Amino acid sequence: MNQNLPPCPTCSCEYTYEMDALVVCPECGHEWVPAEGGTDGAEGGGSPGERVVKDSVGNVLRDGDTVTVAKALKVKGSPSGIKAGTKVRNIRLVDGVDGHDINCKIDGFGAMQLKSSVVKKA
Repeated sequence: MNQNLPPCPTCSCEYTYEMDALVVCPECGHEWVPAEGGTDGAEGGGSPGERVVKDSVGNVLRDGDTVTVAKALKVKGSPSGIKAGTKVRNIRLVDGVDGHDINCKIDGFGAMQLKSSVVKKA
């Protein structure tokens, strides 16, 4: 059943399975990109400490993706906030402050950081 799939790096379970581009552990629920995949080219390294950023519905986000804002957001210094459904193109994933892990530019607002929990992959 497991055709050369690696064991879980978190709990060492041997019953891992593939789900799209990820490998999933059924015991602890850990998900990761396998090192031997390497088809992306953008992620490349495949190190065990690699961070996976997911949107509000569980899709894996990557640099350059287009996302939509899932709920209305207030913006300091602006009389109107960002409306739900606003498209954000060409995101960059970063290790941000307070859970803000997406750098982007939004038309009418400029450069800002967003949390991955308030966006959906388009």
